[in-house]
Order: sequence, then structure tokens, then C-alpha cells
Amino acid sequence: MTPPVRRTTRRWRTPPAITHGGEAFEGVGVLEELKDPLGALLWQVVRDVYLWGSLPPEERGEVFVPGADAALLAMLRQAEVEVQLETPLIGLVRLVGAPGTARPESVAMACQHVAAWADANGHSATSIAFAQAASAAVPHDAAAAYAVGRIARRRTEYARAETWFRRAIALARQSGDWTSYALAFSGLGNLYVQRGNYPAARRFHIRALRAARRHSLRQIQGGALHDLFVIATAASNTGEAERLARAAFEAYGAEHPRLPVLAHDIAYLWVEQGHFGPALTVFEALLPHLKRHEDRMVGLANIVRAAAGVGDRLRFDQAWDEVWDGLARNDQTENAAQVLLELAHGAEQVGEFERAERAADRAARIARDRGEARVLLSAEAVVESSRRSRAARLRTAPAARAAAPDESDAFAADLARSLHASLVSR
Repeated sequence: MTPPVRRTTRRWRTPPAITHGGEAFEGVGVLEELKDPLGALLWQVVRDVYLWGSLPPEERGEVFVPGADAALLAMLRQAEVEVQLETPLIGLVRLVGAPGTARPESVAMACQHVAAWADANGHSATSIAFAQAASAAVPHDAAAAYAVGRIARRRTEYARAETWFRRAIALARQSGDWTSYALAFSGLGNLYVQRGNYPAARRFHIRALRAARRHSLRQIQGGALHDLFVIATAASNTGEAERLARAAFEAYGAEHPRLPVLAHDIAYLWVEQGHFGPALTVFEALLPHLKRHEDRMVGLANIVRAAAGVGDRLRFDQAWDEVWDGLARNDQTENAAQVLLELAHGAEQVGEFERAERAADRAARIARDRGEARVLLSAEAVVESSRRSRAARLRTAPAARAAAPDESDAFAADLARSLHASLVSR
């Protein structure tokens, strides 16, 4: 008689994640960003959540001294917090008053609301502190771990981000949360793009795409195809980039919130290829979608360069003036150096070498201060070429423009129609 086969349950190991950067002590980033009563309150609350989440459920009931919630409530009143922040903070104060009955999911949700508020207001250290507190409240939740990884990646804390993405992958695999599973691979891919390791980035994005296809996650499919398009563009693999761009567009559909980002990336590829006509069509269709001042500056700078390429001097001058005036008020935005570099390229294209030199010199100064090496090198090259051209008194006609393939014009029209339709449907 054959002995029965002994089956063992496979146990997945959940990797630990890095929870501290270079801060002197836990939560100090909150105090450094918010030097007011609100900062003191948030620092105390986030430390309380960390402590509560670190204990087994049966030991949480007596973790805080009696009256601690009353002291926090007094701090809350003194801080005069914004309306959207008051409700989650009241929930976290109640946690301190009744730690034994607090629901982990409710605690995590309150922390995530605070993290979102902090992120929207540019307080990234506070945002990551509360995102980690949310994960401490629900330690087996893959989505909470993924959220920490995203914030850490945006803070360029690459080691911390990678550990959280890998933790999210392990947790998602254990729980069957295939959305978080695919998104965490996508997060790793974007992390490696930022590091400049495109082969590794491509491998992670392919894994995200496969997971999305396997589990019919259409929106994530679109995102993975979009990311692979960006990598193919960076690798100058034009044929693959165009195929992936069309596939991403079809996967997204007209209602997807990232369609404007995809349209921008495709139009920018056309600019780099010298196909300025279809690029200008898309950039103009994108402009109504750009509500934030910083985003509008990027959109108009792209129009400057594309209008220069097609020889539309009126649109070139209009867009140039709006961007130059906008940056005069504030040139310390995240994309200011790149925006100025686009202006410089456009001015050089139409033979406006003084303008090109002025914009490129300003771009180089900002890029140097921000440590943006790629933009700095490009800006310095434009400064040098413009100076040579100006010294030689060259006022040549714009360089010959590459004719866009018919399919690029047709694709541009499809993108523009979808962008217009998404505005009408809102």
C-alpha cells in the first residue's frame, strides 16, 4: 500500500520594511515641517498610533494613561485645524481614550486621511509618518504597505520605498489582493526608472502587466503599458514605443484619469522626433485639463516648442509671454528648470538666440541649485550653442521639420477627441 502523500501548507515570508530614514528620532519630520501647535499634536498622535499598533490586541486596553485623550483634545482645539483634518484627528483622539475597543480598519483610515492631507499640502515627512502608522494599524494590509512605498519613492528614499513595495507584494500574494500585487510591481518599476536602471524597471512593469492581464485589471493594464512606453521611449526604441502608446490608449479609454498624462508623453515623443504638427494638436487639447499653475506652465512650454517647430510665431509668442510672466512670480516649482529648457529649445528653433540663451541660462541656474544633472547639461549646451550663433550673427530660418507619418496625425486626432470628450463628460 502506498503511504499517503503528506501535504504541507506553503508559508510565505513577509519581508520587514524600513521605517526610518535619517531622522534623529521617530516622527521628528512632523515637527520639522509643522513648527506650530498642529505639528505638536500630529507628532503626539502618530507616536500613539505606532505604539498601539505594535502591541497584541489583548494588551492594548491599558496602553495609555487615563486622561490622555482629554489632553489631546485640548491640543486639537488650540491647533485650529482645517475642517477636512478635524474628523480623522478626532477619531485618533478617541483611540487614545478607548484603545481596547478601537477598530484597526478605522484607525488606519483616519491615518490615511491625515497622510493624504499632508501630501496635498507638501508635508511629505508627515505624510509618510501617518501612512506608516496606517500600516502599523493593519499590518497585513497590502494596500496600506503599497501607499507607504509610493510616498517614500516620491521622497527619493529608494531603499525604504523598495522594502515597502516588496512587503506589499508578499502581503498581496498571501491575501489574494491582486490589485495591490500588480500596483506594487508597478511601483518597483517606477522606482527603478527614477534610479535610471531601465532593464530592471522593464522587468517589473512586465510583471505588473502580466498580473493585471491575469486578473482582468484593465486600468492597471493601461498603466503598465504606459510605463513600458516611457521606458521604450527612453531607450529610443521608437517602434515599440508607438505600439505601446496605442495599446495604453486603448486600455485606458477616454474616461481614465491618467489619459492626459499619456497624451502628454506621446506628444513629447513626437516633439523629440521632430513631428511638431501632431504634437501641437495634442498639447493644445491638453491645456484645458491643466488647472494647477505648475502644470499649466509645463503645458504652455510644450506649446512654445511645438509652435516653434511648425513656424506658428503668433502662438509661440503668446505661450512664451504667459510662461515667462508666470515663472517671474515663482521659478522654484518642481518643473521650473525643465519648463525653461523647453522655452530655450523653442527660441533656438525659430532663431531667437538671445531669448534661447536667457531661458537656458536661467534653467541651468535652477537645475544646478536643485541637483538636476540631466537638465543642467542640456541647458548648458543650449547656452553655448546660442552664444555661438549670436556671436556669428546667425539669423537663419528654422531647421527643416520632419513630416509626421499619417498614423501620427490620426493618433493625435484620436487623442484630442478623447481629451475633449473627457472634459464634456465631467
